[in-house]
Amino acid sequence: MELASTIIGSLPSPSRNGLQIGPFDLRAYGLMIALGVIAAVWMLGRRLEEKGIGTADDAASIGIWGVAAGIIGARLYHVVTDWHRFSDNLWAIPKIWEGGLGIPGGLLAGILVGAWQGKRRNIPAGMLMTCAAPAIPLAQAIGRWGNWFNQELFGKPTDLPWALEIDDQYLPPGYASGTTFHPTFLYESLWNLGLVGVLLLVDRKLRLGPGRLMAVYVMGYGVGRFWVEGLRIDPATDMGGLRWNQWVALAAVVGGALYLVVTHGQKWPDEIVLVDGGDAGAAELGEDIDAGPGADAAGGDGDHDVGTADEVAPGVDAERDAEADPTADAGPGADAAGADAAGGDGDGDVDPADEVPSTDG
Repeated sequence: MELASTIIGSLPSPSRNGLQIGPFDLRAYGLMIALGVIAAVWMLGRRLEEKGIGTADDAASIGIWGVAAGIIGARLYHVVTDWHRFSDNLWAIPKIWEGGLGIPGGLLAGILVGAWQGKRRNIPAGMLMTCAAPAIPLAQAIGRWGNWFNQELFGKPTDLPWALEIDDQYLPPGYASGTTFHPTFLYESLWNLGLVGVLLLVDRKLRLGPGRLMAVYVMGYGVGRFWVEGLRIDPATDMGGLRWNQWVALAAVVGGALYLVVTHGQKWPDEIVLVDGGDAGAAELGEDIDAGPGADAAGGDGDHDVGTADEVAPGVDAERDAEADPTADAGPGADAAGADAAGGDGDGDVDPADEVPSTDG
């Protein structure tokens, strides 16, 4: 009965934070991050294909670059904001398997590099951000369980039924053996899972303009992080009664809200036209791209053949008539700049140089 009460009355921590496979030690923290990345790339690929702007291969390429940049950015953010942990041991900086990734730095670096890679694959940044918005919190929801395996970043003491047990070697100074704490990893994981659902619902119902769904994510994550951060007891820089990451969370909420206000009324385009090497702005709006009269001859890309009535300048039809009937008068509109119309040899032939307008810019 006592054992049942213990199981129901608290959440135990894992006895190990890794798995030994032969000579290799597979860290659970890294494994959870990897599983989160796989899930996020899968969701991103599905959404790119559903919206007709990319493929699963695009998602994989964007994910590789974005994740690599995100891990570097997250680690650097953690090192900078917790410099006291590394100032005397610089060799500890690259040891990410021991924990310590700052989500704000990872998001900033990962989103910027991911957008750059998406642009290289002809995916407009705003549309890519919309597709990635629910995939990011999905990765976070799974990755947060790495903190559980490491028995780190838990909250204040509590005796709630879901309180987290912590082994004595991981207890902060001043806490007695058997003290249980808020499982902040669980709170943030569940919050992020809920955020995934909200973002998918908003995207389907409201059809926000390109990029605006990412602003909703930033706001939603900021609210949840502010709450969870307030429960944590691990050492952190304080400013004005709040932890540093709480200020960052507030900034995220304000920034996301401002973006939504500035882009108010923008909706997802009904038609999407993606042109390789074309105007991304026109592609996002689904507008027809019209090069204008004489574009192929006067300023085209040089790979279109001239020969149909739509591709040559006005007046060439009259020249063709002159070729067909040497006795016909080409008229004043045939080619005012040509030698025959201006007083040529009068034989009715059209000089080959006069058959099409000049392609010189």
